[in-house]
Amino acid sequence: MLKRRQFLKMSSVVVASSLFAFPAAATTTTALFQKNRYRVLALVFDDYETLDLHGPIEMLGHMPNVEIKLVGPTELVRSYQGPRVVADALIDSTYDCDLLLIPGGLGTRKLVDDEPMLQWLTAQFACSKKVFSVCTGSALLAKTSSLDGVKATTNKMAFKWVTSLGDKVHWQPKARWVDDGKFLTSSGVSAGTDAALYWVKQLHGEAEARRIETLTEYHWVDDSENDPYGVTL
Repeated sequence: MLKRRQFLKMSSVVVASSLFAFPAAATTTTALFQKNRYRVLALVFDDYETLDLHGPIEMLGHMPNVEIKLVGPTELVRSYQGPRVVADALIDSTYDCDLLLIPGGLGTRKLVDDEPMLQWLTAQFACSKKVFSVCTGSALLAKTSSLDGVKATTNKMAFKWVTSLGDKVHWQPKARWVDDGKFLTSSGVSAGTDAALYWVKQLHGEAEARRIETLTEYHWVDDSENDPYGVTL
């Protein structure tokens, strides 16, 4: 464990001058999860929006037989609100997973122009059975062109900016979340928690989603078209 932490800290120094120092072509797929688990991999980066990550993780983490790991550019990652998380793995590899979770936040404003990050995401999508973005996390998806021809949504306060990044995406201005093929995208911040419960329902049925809703004392907005922050184009 000590050697691993020393390696991660050394890796953090290497990438300090630029967000990702490794060449995307060197990325290989690495085993990260235990066998026979529902594998959730969540991307973290500096200035991610706290609830974008922890809201969905709270709901998904109550499912049976689930394992959740964080992956980031450095071992310690700072949220926009300040608290930090420790990544389980670094973005120097790709990882087979059942669900890739991509939060939003002000950090995405820089990441949309980080070509190595976009290349890593494109490679990671191929290893992910489902991709779930929250808030402006969909901006990263749009910049990879992965959402071209797909129905998707995003934070309505940032709608104009995000949609400008993908003119071939079928953006939904009045959706709390959208599930289209491989991609599940949600509106801003708390909408990600609603979309996570929706995904629990898809995997385990409504009774399980309601159990988690009750357990967490959360009022689930279970209608994807019930978006009080929807915009008019």
